[in-house]
Order: sequence, then structure tokens, then C-alpha cells
Amino acid sequence: MTVLKSKVIAWCGELGFQQTGIADIDLSQAEGRLTDWLRAKYHGSMSYMERHGRKRSRPEELVPGTLRVISVRMDYLPEAQDEARQRLDDGSSAYISRYALGRDYHKVLRGRLRALARRIEENIGEFGYRVFVDSAPVLEKALAEKAGIGWVGKHTNVIDRDSGSWFFLGELYTDLPLPVDVAETSHCGTCTACIDICPTQAIVAPYSLDARRCISYLTIENKDAIPVKFRKDIGNRIYGCDDCQLFCPWNKFAKPTSEADFAPRHGLDTAKLTELFLWSETTWLEKTEGSAIRRIGFQRWLRNIAVALGNADSTPEVIAALETRQLDDSPVIAEHVQWALEQHKGNKQ
Repeated sequence: MTVLKSKVIAWCGELGFQQTGIADIDLSQAEGRLTDWLRAKYHGSMSYMERHGRKRSRPEELVPGTLRVISVRMDYLPEAQDEARQRLDDGSSAYISRYALGRDYHKVLRGRLRALARRIEENIGEFGYRVFVDSAPVLEKALAEKAGIGWVGKHTNVIDRDSGSWFFLGELYTDLPLPVDVAETSHCGTCTACIDICPTQAIVAPYSLDARRCISYLTIENKDAIPVKFRKDIGNRIYGCDDCQLFCPWNKFAKPTSEADFAPRHGLDTAKLTELFLWSETTWLEKTEGSAIRRIGFQRWLRNIAVALGNADSTPEVIAALETRQLDDSPVIAEHVQWALEQHKGNKQ
């Protein structure tokens, strides 16, 4: 098993993963934190977080026979962080969370993990396994921490001391009794940068995130109207939010990825809000093919951009763009457009 583990780590490197670790399946501490988080209703409308009972924190119940979890990391930062900050500061530009600018990460990591499983099979024969990439009841962050990939920071993302936090996680549940790695410990210290910078104060305490306040939740998971009290704070963020990573001191070590799949597509890293708001649904479907953005659907896409346009400077282009959808058939879009136009009343240039 020790020899096999060394081979697994080498194969993961060849497959494009930047780090690999092995975790056991004792998630009892994480289970307690999850229970408290759910009890506080911080998951909002994400009912799937509690739908599977204890399977999320008990891997052997989700996949019987599981003894170990191979946890992998793949870096995705597509550009220097200064460029992302500049985009965030430009109110006329659309800010899309950097993880979603390229190809859907679920597909990228899932394919590589399946390739890893095939290599293991070729080496030892059939074995029990199942691949996961943010797509099932899996406590991926707790597993990554146990596998030594990094520690869960105060913003609840996993941080590696040498590379920061701009990476995806994937898991291979397996019945192989591989030697486990030493769990990482926290190195956040007294820093509160992520808590202080969060636009909506969603990090309600160190290591505790109220998703109902989080811009990523509000623009992606939330299917209804965005609460008015959060709309100004959303700024120009139309899909997700990166602030807690952009201003984390540990990300001074982060480097842009060389993974072609995560390179920005269709100019989404530099697009203007007015340009995106005028896309037809057909254009949107073409431009988001193979992208994680597809999951929110065209209506939520327009809803989010309407809010961002309401926060933009009052220009003829912004107001004209909003007026094109003032009478939209969707009550949700029409209401958000009306709110946005209200923000520009008396400011027409």
C-alpha cells in the first residue's frame, strides 16, 4: 500500500493535480460542526445539505466499503489577482467568480479522477471506488484538511500555505487501505481580513458562514428575488464572489494556472454589464456551453445583471439597457429591472 500510494501521488501529478493526500473516514468532528450549521439554518434554501442525513459525514454509509479517501487539488486562478481586483473596482464591468470563467470544473476534475482510477486498476486489478467532484453529499473540505491538502480558513475555504486557496477539490472514495497523511492545522492566527472584507458580512464568526447572506448563494443558489437589503452590496458581482480570497494574505503565494481548461472563455473576464444584459437566451446558451454558469439559467443571469446595472454609474447606455427589459415576461426580472431603474432616477446624463 505504501508503494501504491507513491504511485498514486505520481499519477495525480501527471494528470494535472497540484496536490494529493489520503484521509481516513472519521469525520466525527466535522459532523458536529455540520449539525450546528444546519440547526442555525445557515444553509438557507439548500435543502440538499440535510437531505441525506449522516451520509455526508460518514463516507462508509454513502459508499459501503470505503476505507480511505484520495483527496486532490487542482489550481484554477486564471489571471493575476490584481487584474481581478481591477475588474471588481470597475462598476461598468461584470465580475464573475474566477472559478467559472473557463470550462466547468466538475467535468475537468471528474475526468481526471476517473483516469486515476483506471491507472490504479491497471496496476492492481479491480478495486472499489467512486469519484466525487462537488456533486454529492461529501464533506470535501473536511476531507482535504484531514488529507493534509490545507486547512479550512475562517472564510470556510481550504488554504494551502504555499499556494493559497484558488483551487478545486475532488475525491476518490476507495476500499484500499492506503497509508493516511497528517491532517493540516490552522494558520489563520489572529487575521480577520476575510471577515472584514465580506460585502454582506456573511462570515458571521470565524469559520462560520451564513450562506443566506453570501453573494455566491444570493446570485447562484437562490432561485427567488434577491433581498433588497443586499442588492447594493452586491456591486457588479453577477455570478459568485471572490472577495474573501482576493484579500486573504495567504493568496500572495497563489499563481495563475497553466491549465488550459480554466482559461476565460468568450471574454467573460472583461465583459461589460450592458453587453451581457443584451444577450438573447440563444446567445447565452452558446456562450455558456460547457460552463458552470449554465446551472443558474438565463432568468437568474438577467436578474443578477439587473442588480449590477442598478449599482453602476448612471449613463445613457446603462439606462437604455435596463429599459429594454423593463416589461419582461418574467416578474422576477421585471421587478429587479424596476429596482435598478429606481437607483438611476434623477441621474440621467
